[in-house]
Amino acid sequence: MTARIIDGKAAAAALRQRIAAQVAVLAGRGLVPGLAVVLVGDDPASQVYVRSKERLAREAGMVSVAHRLPATTAEGDLLALIRRLNADPAIHGILVQLPLPAPLEEHTVIDAIDPAKDVDGLHPVSVGNLSIGGEGLVPCTPSGCMMLLRDVLGGDLSGRRALVIGRSNLMGKPMAQLLVRANCTVTVAHSRTRDLADECRRADILVPAVGRPLMVRGDWIKPGATVIDVGINRLDPEPGQEKGRLVGDVAFDEAVQVAGAITPVPGGVGPMTIACLLDNTLTAACRAQGVERPAAAA
Repeated sequence: MTARIIDGKAAAAALRQRIAAQVAVLAGRGLVPGLAVVLVGDDPASQVYVRSKERLAREAGMVSVAHRLPATTAEGDLLALIRRLNADPAIHGILVQLPLPAPLEEHTVIDAIDPAKDVDGLHPVSVGNLSIGGEGLVPCTPSGCMMLLRDVLGGDLSGRRALVIGRSNLMGKPMAQLLVRANCTVTVAHSRTRDLADECRRADILVPAVGRPLMVRGDWIKPGATVIDVGINRLDPEPGQEKGRLVGDVAFDEAVQVAGAITPVPGGVGPMTIACLLDNTLTAACRAQGVERPAAAA
């Protein structure tokens, strides 16, 4: 068996195209979704992510605003900026790029964001809505994973046994909640899980998200299972290389011989994250104005 390779780049491009069509319809009615991204400090990876978010938001026809603050920014000044963005009717989505430099407290900053504009889905109100099946905004990476799963498995995930490896607030916990809402039988594994390989072998859907390169081996995977590899890790460079290659949490070359479908790294889950950020921004804009999303979403 050779697994189907799930093309996250193509799926994300198609989603962004649908979003751009919807934004164009809304713009014709006088509503242009606005996204504000706040970057504190000069972390190189965060700078790359923010530039990509700015570019893709503009390509989708949205207003895109980036606030770049020095790493020495006081917590009070950052919270004051968030309050201004909360009150700005032209801004429908607010994302504070994580991680924040010390001594800034992530939970304090996230709690300050208006839940209606929390396009990262991390505010306690967003988390609560997810747990009870409410209408809050959903974290982008888990949302993208669910879109890929439904595309591969035909939409209905009912009755499938799913294993999420990782219990982070950003990925593991919301992913498990979404799978439960999709009527899967869900197990969450973590660093204290016994016999992790055996747990993996029982899963129809496997979602590793722990940041441990190549941890999940091919013989851990149930034949025919769908593997959504959320991990992204850079290996040490080989002789003559400036950078090591990017790999996931799954040993891809082994897993592709066993799984039914699998996401590559890079090119799998990653592109869906920003596309879902734009999707959340569009949803937030429509909710703020009390209008339905245009039919261009079909």
